[in-house]
Amino acid sequence: MKLISTIFYSIFIVLTLSFCTTKEKISVDLVLLNTTIVDVQNNRLLKNQFIAIKGDTIFSTGSMEEMPAYDSKESLYLRGKYAMPGLWDNHVHFRGGTDLIAENQDLLGLFPKFGVTTVRDAGGDMTPAVMGWSKKINQKELLGPQIFTSGPKLDGPKPAWEGSIKIENQNDIELALDSLESISVDYVKIYDGSLSAENFYAIIEATEKRGMKVTGHMPMSADFKKAVDFGMDGSEHMYYIMKGCSPKADSLTELGLGYGMMETITDTYDEQMANKLFAELAQKQVYITPTLYIGKVLSQLADEDHSADTLLSEIGVGIQKTYERRVEAAKRAKSSGSQMREKVSNLAKEMIGPMFEAGVPIFAGSDCGPFNSFVYPGESLWGELFSLTEAGLSPAEAMKTSMIYGPAFFGMENQYGSLEKGKVADIIILKENPLEDIQHLRSLEEVILKGKLN
Repeated sequence: MKLISTIFYSIFIVLTLSFCTTKEKISVDLVLLNTTIVDVQNNRLLKNQFIAIKGDTIFSTGSMEEMPAYDSKESLYLRGKYAMPGLWDNHVHFRGGTDLIAENQDLLGLFPKFGVTTVRDAGGDMTPAVMGWSKKINQKELLGPQIFTSGPKLDGPKPAWEGSIKIENQNDIELALDSLESISVDYVKIYDGSLSAENFYAIIEATEKRGMKVTGHMPMSADFKKAVDFGMDGSEHMYYIMKGCSPKADSLTELGLGYGMMETITDTYDEQMANKLFAELAQKQVYITPTLYIGKVLSQLADEDHSADTLLSEIGVGIQKTYERRVEAAKRAKSSGSQMREKVSNLAKEMIGPMFEAGVPIFAGSDCGPFNSFVYPGESLWGELFSLTEAGLSPAEAMKTSMIYGPAFFGMENQYGSLEKGKVADIIILKENPLEDIQHLRSLEEVILKGKLN
């Protein structure tokens, strides 16, 4: 049967080529033949398709039986293998100071190896370098994912991270946003190292007036619902939304416990409060980045031996040195008997299904980068998608959190998220069907970045 199919297809190609000699061919750069397109948005497969690419854009798609005559510089016969949009990692970091710029740049090539074609940089201390890489990547002079960046984080008078902009009053906020707009950042990232609740709200209000997207951490002295009402576009990690689901939140805030309140917050999680909050987040389209995978890694950090990790050798010695901080913190937490990370991780996993069902846009983000120990670029995004399915999402739903909601946050649904005419040609090819099992991401075979095979 297989032999008959092969002969039939060969005859079809010969007849098609014969017909094309009498008809002017359409010039394109790359044609993918006999592929199965994975339509993640609609959880379906389109079999026996072609994808024609011109420059960095999908020129056309359709059934092989109706394929026009193309004069292509390159073609790839895929024998039914699965093509889908490239993955987006919606929370990564490039940081560590000038001494680690080269090592951070070396991380870029790891992302495409795992089918990650776009990343959302969530703030660091090497913005000029990141923007320089982005330009080179877009010009195809450097291998790496497309980068959307927040630039420096906004924090209080004593920032938790180097390179952050200090905010103490309204004037600081306006000057900071002027600066970020002048370098054309893609969104604003707030951090909670020493930022007051009042300035946190004021930043959200100011970005709302300017039409800038804003997300980040929330000071534990602030109120999550109030931040949503002010116009917050997203929240990174699960601490803050959890706080918004506990009836003890206000009294714990008055005690000034900071993250010390999290064990009580998890113990007093109220499902009815949560469902009401989820409905509001869905209505206002507030994006939540759970970062489940790094939560799992960090919760096991004191006991796990990562010395034999396959990708550890791909990480520069300077970045490996930054891993020590979290390892030591994990050991201290273990010796103190704290179960905070485990409780947060377990509750976060329970919340994913109800949030998604309510319509809350969930972001797949790995939080990979220097200081975040053993959370490797590319591979960790797979880990996040695997974790989301373990939390109850289907493979299609999990992939939506990456390749559908990623573009949607930036209002770029018309350019990304599916393999259709006019979309950017960031494409990954898998041997096995990812809608059947998310683990089939491991069957990745080819990566096309902006129309170029890599």
